Amino acid sequence: MTEDEQYMAQAIREAEKARAAGEVPCGCVIVKEGRVIARGWNQVEALKDATAHAEMLALTAAEAAVGDWRLEGCTIYVTKEPCPMCAGAMVHCRPSRVVFGMPDPKGGACGGWIHLLDSNPPLNHRCPVQGGVLGEECLEQFRSFFRSARDAAKRDKQREVPKDAPQT
Repeated sequence: MTEDEQYMAQAIREAEKARAAGEVPCGCVIVKEGRVIARGWNQVEALKDATAHAEMLALTAAEAAVGDWRLEGCTIYVTKEPCPMCAGAMVHCRPSRVVFGMPDPKGGACGGWIHLLDSNPPLNHRCPVQGGVLGEECLEQFRSFFRSARDAAKRDKQREVPKDAPQT
């Protein structure tokens, strides 16, 4: 395994925590000088906070770990291509690099739908982005989660008693 794959495997483990809690399985780790300084997993439902994405929680923890909002010299590993909110926060935190697993062509902001991190001239920071690291594993984690959610919804719907059904 490459170093990037080793850190992405840790992000996948964080995503598994989200899945186990019924959250969309996205995980993130932030590395500085070969050491994980922050971890995060989606907690939108648990915290009732639309901004509680894995990346946002990990960014806050990393800022506390380094004692600064600037994350220069850090690499962010996340299982799914960051959304515009998370990529925008990354622009402001100034990491040296972002690595993601699965692309998000409909909503990703690191080349999927738009690209905020390395090709948007008006923004104050650019950083290299690499996608596809353990991408199949990350994609399967998402597929499995949403397949299970659909199956559960179908079972729940089948258990519903129609309002006009005779009472026994």
